[in-house]
Amino acid sequence: MAMNELERQLQYPLGETLPDPGRALEIAPGVRWVRMGLPFALDHINLWLLRDRLDGREGWTIVDCGITNADTQGLWEQVFANELDGLPVLRLVVTHMHPDHIGLADWLTERWSGPGRPCRLWMSATDYTSARQASQSTTGFGGAAAAAFMASHGLTDPGSIEKIKARTNYYSSMVPKVPASYRRLLDGLTFDVGGHTWRCISGYGHAPEHMSLHCETLGVLISGDMLLPRISTNVMVTDMEPEANSLTLYLQSIERYLTLPADTLVLPSHGRPFRGMHTRVGQLHQHHDERLADVMAACRDAPQTAAGLLPVLFKRPLDLHQTTFAMGESIAHLHALWLGGQLQRTLGDDGVFRFSVA
Repeated sequence: MAMNELERQLQYPLGETLPDPGRALEIAPGVRWVRMGLPFALDHINLWLLRDRLDGREGWTIVDCGITNADTQGLWEQVFANELDGLPVLRLVVTHMHPDHIGLADWLTERWSGPGRPCRLWMSATDYTSARQASQSTTGFGGAAAAAFMASHGLTDPGSIEKIKARTNYYSSMVPKVPASYRRLLDGLTFDVGGHTWRCISGYGHAPEHMSLHCETLGVLISGDMLLPRISTNVMVTDMEPEANSLTLYLQSIERYLTLPADTLVLPSHGRPFRGMHTRVGQLHQHHDERLADVMAACRDAPQTAAGLLPVLFKRPLDLHQTTFAMGESIAHLHALWLGGQLQRTLGDDGVFRFSVA
C-alpha cells in the first residue's frame, strides 16, 4: 500500500516486510511480531511475543491475542507449533478491552494453564471490568441503548437505527468469554520479562484505561492502539459514558510519549513498526486541531448535530459499521469543544442535541 504524505515523515526499519500468516518475525532481541486477520475494513492486528522466564520457567509472554474465530485460533496453533522454540506461553498481557485485543484471551489462557501453573491474563482493572460487562451485555456496541444514544445525536435514518438496535451481540460474538481472574496493570507499574524491565503507560480516550508498554533497554514501545502510523486512533463517545470528553483525554495521553527517547521503535497494533514517535504525536495533534476547527466553523454557520457533521469530518462513504464509529468520533469532537467552553449544547423538542457557538 502506497505511503501517504504523513507516513513519509516516519521511518520503517523493516520496510514492506510483514510476518507470514501463522509465523513470527523477530524485530528486536526476544521480541517477535505476529499478524492476524480481522473481518473489518481495518483488516489486521499486530500481536507480540516476548521471550520470558517466569517463576523459574522458560517460555513466552504474548501481548494481545485477536478476536475469537476459527481462523485466528488455527493461526495461533501454527505459531505455537513453529514459533515458540518448543516453549510454553507463560502469560497474556492485553493492552485494552476491544475485541481484537482480548477476544481469544479465555481460550489462550485456558490452553496454556496447568495444575499450579496458571497462564494469567494481565491488564488494567478498568478494561478488565469493561470487557466482562460488554461480553455479557450490549452496552456501547449495539442494542436499544446505543440506538437511542445515536438518535439523540441526530442519526434519524430508521434503517440505521433498526440495525443498531438489532446488533445485540456485536461484542460477545468476538469476545464470548473473559477469563474469570486476572492480574492488574497500573500506570507506572514495572515488571520483568526475560530480564528486561517493561513499564506500563496508561492512556485514555480510546479505551477506558489502555496500557502501552515501554522497555527502555530494548528501545521499544508496544503502543497498542494509542499511537498508529497510518490512521488516527478511533476516539469516540458511547452510551455507556454519554458525556465523556474522550478526545481531550486522548490528546493529553499521547503527550506522555514525548518524554520517551525520540528514536524509540514503536510497535503499533495496526500498521508497521516505525520510528518517529514524536513526529507522529505532532501529526495527530495537528489532525485533530484541523477537525476541531472544521467543527467550530460549521457550528458558527448554524447549530449542528453529530450526525449532521459526518460529511464535514469524513469525506468518504460510510457503511453502518463505520457510521457507528464515525458518530462516536463526531460526538467526541463536539464534546471537546462543548466541555472546553467553546460550544453550548441544547436539547431540542425533538429529543436531539444540537451544538452552537457559546
